[in-house]
Amino acid sequence: MTLRFSTLAFLLATATGLTAAPAFAQDAPAPPVAEQPTNEADDGGLTGSVSDENEWQNIGIAITTFATDRDVPTQTNAGSTAQLGQAISQVIASDLKNNGLFKPTGPDGLPQPTLPEVQTPSYATWSGRGADMLVQGYVKASADGQLTVGCYLYDISLTRQLVEAGWQFAATDWRRAAHKCSDLVYSRLSGESPFFDSKIAYIAETGPKGRRMKRLAIMDSDGANHRYLTSGQSMALTPRYSPDYSKILYLSYLNGQPSIYSYDLATDRQTLIARTGNPTLAPRWSPDGKWVLYSMAKGGTTDIYRISSAGGGTPQQLTSGPGINIGGSYSPDGRQIVFESDRSGSQQVYVMNADGSNQKRISFFGGRAATPEWSPRGDQIAFTHIAGDLRVAVMTPSGGGMRHLTNSWQDEAPTWSPNGRIVQFFRTAKGSGQASIWQVDLTGRNERRLPTPVGASDPAWGPVRP
Repeated sequence: MTLRFSTLAFLLATATGLTAAPAFAQDAPAPPVAEQPTNEADDGGLTGSVSDENEWQNIGIAITTFATDRDVPTQTNAGSTAQLGQAISQVIASDLKNNGLFKPTGPDGLPQPTLPEVQTPSYATWSGRGADMLVQGYVKASADGQLTVGCYLYDISLTRQLVEAGWQFAATDWRRAAHKCSDLVYSRLSGESPFFDSKIAYIAETGPKGRRMKRLAIMDSDGANHRYLTSGQSMALTPRYSPDYSKILYLSYLNGQPSIYSYDLATDRQTLIARTGNPTLAPRWSPDGKWVLYSMAKGGTTDIYRISSAGGGTPQQLTSGPGINIGGSYSPDGRQIVFESDRSGSQQVYVMNADGSNQKRISFFGGRAATPEWSPRGDQIAFTHIAGDLRVAVMTPSGGGMRHLTNSWQDEAPTWSPNGRIVQFFRTAKGSGQASIWQVDLTGRNERRLPTPVGASDPAWGPVRP
């Protein structure tokens, strides 16, 4: 059994056979909402850092339908402002439920507050319903089609507001307001950084098992707003978002020629970064966006190179055989690179300095290890552990504390959520070879499949959107 995209054999066979982000602003009309989250004094309310979900799963969060000052048509696909208030609440409830940490209820079956009640909740009413926390908000439409959404989080037992925020956005981006509210609630209660308002790039797969069409596609973190970026005329592989979210780096085999492209999401234009003339794989950005790592097979060995992200110039070779050196994922500070190599006789994980110096093996726990990816926090490395089945696992940057997050037949190619708490990967079904995207949190107990319209592999989770 071999990894689908991490081995040189696959690439050799392939080579031979083959809208502007919304502006968030303070809501001018009453009720007032802060542009940035505002917290009460830190002597009350829940906060902390999530290392295990047990203490958080008992928190009941009631989420009511967002109120409106007047029910008028909007330019969204959700309907009028009243219907939009319901839709936003449903997205928030889905976000928090799928995260696995909380027990959200609503908006269906809960009292619907009026606009004045959004800022003056009846704590006794909600306490009687067994709620620990309450999420309320509002949506307003302006004459020019812009929408303003406010979000409030209340602690029922303390009878106090914990945090509030407001955003202004275009009608086409209404789901972002819901994700921003989910991020606000999640961050305030868990102490973790947000991740809901982010996007995922992946490879959409269609066609028979032996002749799959592979297209570059993107979607929101919950699978909504799906869009294909390439036509499928040439195979697309291994996408990665740029650190500033403006571009996607990916590998293309146009006319059998391995090429690294940068896809500009604002202009839908592609820039050629490198066309090596040799089997190439796994392009990756540096944290500052100035460099692109990639692996290239030449003269019987495969090594890791880096080149300017602007394209052109002479690539710098970072490894020098023997065998196959693949991948390359920078540490968050850009000082180190984790990669896989078979120089010891089997696929294992290595770490080196950003200039290629001080290369050392860190995986010594049996079996093979491949597709390493450094956590945005810098404290862990996710990878594919190959020992019979293929499973997603994590370890520390020194190679300690290895543990499995999944236990299926073929799970591989992990990518991290922006806050480093969730690992996404793709799972291949036995027999059909059908691939799908899954994610699991660091406890390994909250696993779910993401909806995609077709088969899906090679996910790449982008940073939180600005």
